[in-house]
Amino acid sequence: MNAQALLTQLYDTPETDILEQINQLKAELGDQVLILGHHYQREEVFAFADVSGDSLKLSQQAAATSAPYIIFCGVHFMAETADILTSDEQSVILPDLAAGCSMADMADDEQVTRCWAELSDIINPDECVTPVTYINSTASLKSFCGEHGGIVCTSGNARKILEWSWGNREKILFFPDQYLGENTAVTMGVPDSDMIIWDPFQPLGGNTPEAIEKARLILWKGFCSVHQLFKPEHAETMRRNHAGIEILAHPECSRAVCEVADFIGSTEMIIKHVSAAPVGSKFAIATELNLVNRLRIQFPDKPIWFLSPMVCMCSTMFRTDPQHLCAALRSVRDALHGQQRISNQIKVPQQQKRWARLSLERMLNLG
Repeated sequence: MNAQALLTQLYDTPETDILEQINQLKAELGDQVLILGHHYQREEVFAFADVSGDSLKLSQQAAATSAPYIIFCGVHFMAETADILTSDEQSVILPDLAAGCSMADMADDEQVTRCWAELSDIINPDECVTPVTYINSTASLKSFCGEHGGIVCTSGNARKILEWSWGNREKILFFPDQYLGENTAVTMGVPDSDMIIWDPFQPLGGNTPEAIEKARLILWKGFCSVHQLFKPEHAETMRRNHAGIEILAHPECSRAVCEVADFIGSTEMIIKHVSAAPVGSKFAIATELNLVNRLRIQFPDKPIWFLSPMVCMCSTMFRTDPQHLCAALRSVRDALHGQQRISNQIKVPQQQKRWARLSLERMLNLG
């Protein structure tokens, strides 16, 4: 049965039966398969993850595991990262190939290569610019960073990566998320005069040669469509309605939101912060809805609100449902029995993989 026919059949099956099948397949496959689940994943899929976490934690797990089959319940760039860090004998599977990332799409290799060429008309970027890509990017951009002396960062280690990068060269080109780079730099005391925005649709990114020569941090004009829905006035409303509430924000939020937040951190840092707080602590959290709802359930003795009055959910992450997870597990089982090839396997080209692994290993080696 081909993949599409199988999914059609699974969508005609009651979900309770699908969940039972997943449990049975996990038990049957044992340590032949490892399921990684990102914090933004829907609950009915997240529950089956052998390891859950943010991008940094899951990258580390991908690098450490010896499981021959890895099912990544996340989005495309995450599965690419897992394939880069694992051996050629391991297979990485993305349950739904349509699970992408709008932020990752805001910078492609052609745009970044053109940016590097434009910078070369003014400065020598290979001598004075460290390219830093957020892990929310394609394998080709991780490869670009590896080849040009650069590195990957996550929301949890961005400060450490910026410190490393400035220790090597005087300037940083940070892509694709403007706000993670900007918010991290602000917390490090970097003045606005040292930062410029690079718009890939404008000559020289919309900057003058003088501004480029002066800048220490060149921020790509990209953003997370989910985190940009949070506004400073949402925090004001929460504080007005709930005395003593603490505002927690992910650093992908706009600078305006982060400036009014009481705590800024990655998903893992937000979870740890809430967990360590005393009973009765109140929080309004500016990050993806599935994570916030999970925290509400996990900590019923700590009132938790979603900061925005609107639904801010990662719709592409949500595409991975129990039916797609079940299909991925069945694909592994059938492949082990020699009945068919693995479906939805993510394979990064070897030339890209070599340089991309270098940029990721630079990050992982920093701890």
